[in-house]
Amino acid sequence: MFDDIYKGRRVLITGHTGFKGTWLSLWLMSIGADVLGYALSPESEPCMFEATGLNKQVKSIYGDILDTERLERAFNDFRPEFVFHLAAQPLVRRSYFEPVQTYKTNVIGTLNVLQAALKSKNVKAFVNVTTDKCYENMETLTPYKENDAMGGYDMYSSSKGCVEIMSSSFRRCFLQEENSFNMATARAGNVIGGGDWAQDRLVPDCIRALASGLKIILRNPNSIRPWQHVLEPLYGYLLLGEKLASENGKEYAQAFNFGPEPDCFLTVEALVRKVVTDWGGGKIFARRGKELHEAKLLLLDTTKAKTVLNWHSLYGADTAVEKTVEWYKKFYASDNMLACTLQQIKDYERAMNGKIS
Repeated sequence: MFDDIYKGRRVLITGHTGFKGTWLSLWLMSIGADVLGYALSPESEPCMFEATGLNKQVKSIYGDILDTERLERAFNDFRPEFVFHLAAQPLVRRSYFEPVQTYKTNVIGTLNVLQAALKSKNVKAFVNVTTDKCYENMETLTPYKENDAMGGYDMYSSSKGCVEIMSSSFRRCFLQEENSFNMATARAGNVIGGGDWAQDRLVPDCIRALASGLKIILRNPNSIRPWQHVLEPLYGYLLLGEKLASENGKEYAQAFNFGPEPDCFLTVEALVRKVVTDWGGGKIFARRGKELHEAKLLLLDTTKAKTVLNWHSLYGADTAVEKTVEWYKKFYASDNMLACTLQQIKDYERAMNGKIS
C-alpha cells in the first residue's frame, strides 16, 4: 500500500501516545517507516500505547508541543521527511473547564509544530489532523464540504476552526516556494476502535461500564454522528501524506474530509445498542437532564477525498463496532494486544486492496 512511500523514511508523529496516534504509529512501523513520536505521557489508565507494548518499541520524546525549544530540537535531531500532527486537547467537555489550555495546545501548539517543520528544512509532507467539529455547525441534514464556514459552539470545536484558518494562512504566507513542504488538513468524523480509554467519550464510557457490570449512561441518546472505525481516517491520512510527497504534491495541500457512508450516520443510542449486542449484553440508561451543549447532528461530505485521493470508506457500522468490541474483549481476556492490533491492520489492508484493485 501507498507505493512503499513510507518504507525506510523518517516519520514524526505528534500525539503518538494517544489512541489514534498509537494506531498510526503501529501501522507506519508495520510498513517499514522509521518512526519518532513526540507527545505527553499517556493520560489514561489503561492506555493503548502501553497495552500494545508500543512504549517499548517506538522512539519517543515525551514533551509538550508548547515547549518550542524541545520541539525544535526533536525536529533538528531526527530530520523527519513526513509529519503527522495529531497532538491536541481532543475533548469537547474538557474544553468547557480548560478553555485557555485548549486554545494554547490546539492553536499555538499547532503553530509551533508548523514552525519547527519549516525550520528543519527536511520535511516534505505535513498532515495536519483537525476534526469535523471545525465547521460552523447549523445542525442540518446537509453534509459539510471543505469550503464551508469554520466556527464551533464550544471551545474545543472553535479552537479547531481557528487551527484550520491559521493553517490556511500559514500555507499562503510560508509554503508557496517550490522547495517548501506541502501541508494539508484532515477533518475526520467520530472515530471508534479498540484502545480508546478517554474520559467522556461514548465507546470508552460504554466499555468501562460493560467491563464493570454497570449501566451505560447516555447523555444525548438521540444525537446523530458519523461513526467510523479508526483505520478509515488513518488510511486517509496515509494516502494524503503519500500525495503530498509526490512530484505534484502542492495540488493536494488543502483540506479534506474523511467520514463514513450514510449507513454509519447513527444516533448515540443506536450505536450503543450495537456495542451491547456484540459484547453479549448490558444495561443502558438514557439520562435526559441538563447537560453541557454538544452538537446533536453533524454530517460530512467526503466527495473530495473520494475523487481527488481515491479514498473510500471500507467498513459499515456493523463491522466498525464488531472490530472495536473484538479488540476490547481480547484486552480484558489478557490477549496479545500488539498481535491483535497488527492483525486488524492487516485485515483492513487486505480488504482495502481487494476493493481498489
